Amino acid sequence: MTPIEPVHGTGTLLTIAALAVVLLLVLIMRFRLHAFVSLVLVSLLTALAAGIPFADVVPEMMKGFGNTLASVALLVGFGAMIGRMLEVTGGAQVLADRLINKFGANRAPLALGVASLLFGFPIFFDAGLVVMLPIIFSVAMRFGGSVLLYALPSAGAFAVMHAFVPPHPGPVAAGDLLGADIGLLLIVGLILAIPTWFFGSYLFGLWTGKRIYVPVPEMLGAETDASGNIVRNTAAPPEFGRVMTVLLLPLGLIFLNTGLNTLATMGSINGDATWVAFLRLIGQTPVALLITVLVAMALLGRGRSKAELEKIMDRALAPICTVILVTGAGGMFGGILRASGIGTALAGSLENIGMPLIVAAFVIATALRVAQGSATVALTTTAGLIAPTVAATTGLSQLDLCFLVIAIASGSTVLSHFNDSGFWLVGRFLNMDEKTTLKTWTVMETLLGTIGFALAALGWWLL
Repeated sequence: MTPIEPVHGTGTLLTIAALAVVLLLVLIMRFRLHAFVSLVLVSLLTALAAGIPFADVVPEMMKGFGNTLASVALLVGFGAMIGRMLEVTGGAQVLADRLINKFGANRAPLALGVASLLFGFPIFFDAGLVVMLPIIFSVAMRFGGSVLLYALPSAGAFAVMHAFVPPHPGPVAAGDLLGADIGLLLIVGLILAIPTWFFGSYLFGLWTGKRIYVPVPEMLGAETDASGNIVRNTAAPPEFGRVMTVLLLPLGLIFLNTGLNTLATMGSINGDATWVAFLRLIGQTPVALLITVLVAMALLGRGRSKAELEKIMDRALAPICTVILVTGAGGMFGGILRASGIGTALAGSLENIGMPLIVAAFVIATALRVAQGSATVALTTTAGLIAPTVAATTGLSQLDLCFLVIAIASGSTVLSHFNDSGFWLVGRFLNMDEKTTLKTWTVMETLLGTIGFALAALGWWLL
């Protein structure tokens, strides 16, 4: 397909982009139109307004949608399967119990936070928090004090892992749209996520828990079947070593690929050698997660029938369909912005006003986050908006692209409030009113985003 020549000037293109974002927010917030439908509709209208030829509109939309899903769907799907296996088999409980025994009672909040960081690698924020809440409540009842002492470090760990680290859909989609290496992004995301969590969630949780007392809510109800009977997990929980193997295996495989790639670039090994190519293949993120899914089924699924394992895998995929489609639609929107020339116009404008690219990315993501609530939509939409700018900017390294993704993720984390499902999820589960939720959860999310951006900007300017 031949490149499409812009038919409008810079001012017109930027106006179209601004109106497209406003329309997207109005459709989602005012008319409650689903984000997937809204993104597809706005992509179509933006293409027409920008003057893309009628014959090229649908192909450009499909190209952006398909290119995003090609990388995102596999990672998100496999990540959900791994998380579901850990959840159903009791792996989360085993991990939390072991860490509390190691850290001791005085450091129970730290143990729960570390457990959530580990468990937060494969599992989404909502699912991870629901799985950990019974553990959090039981620990809080055992040791006493405000439930915030134990809940905030854990919830913050899930939040920062969900925003910063692949295979979660936001960073995967943003990394794909900006051309970042996913393996390197995983390493950078982990390195920045840990201090971000420690200062923005763990220390804040200790400080807040001593000043705001929230009693331990009633335990979550037991799972029941269609007849109302309690479903009990009769299988023995997995050993701690098995749980850690499942959690660390994908990290090790991906690190192997990244390390070999670095050595090949330095000339220390022959990058064309068969054994190097094979090891790099199994270290590619989709293959590494596929291997981990199979290992998780073998290690965690012992004592379960093949039919039970199939049902676990099947139920893991249903909740992520919306996430995948919204992410793909965000890629479609970004594709239209690239094809229309809006990205190039935005690049020139940012250069003229002197705003650094990483600051602009954070500001745009923050505005979208505050306006419409969804971190995934803010992250994906921002990446789509600035992707053409990134492509038009010379001299950006793979590390720069990773720092840029983290800056966008940080902007999409701050200022969680009434239009964010996470705000209500945490508030309701901890039995807090809106004012208390704003003073605790919203402040913590803002700290996480601010600290994450500061670390990303530091890396952007120093490395």
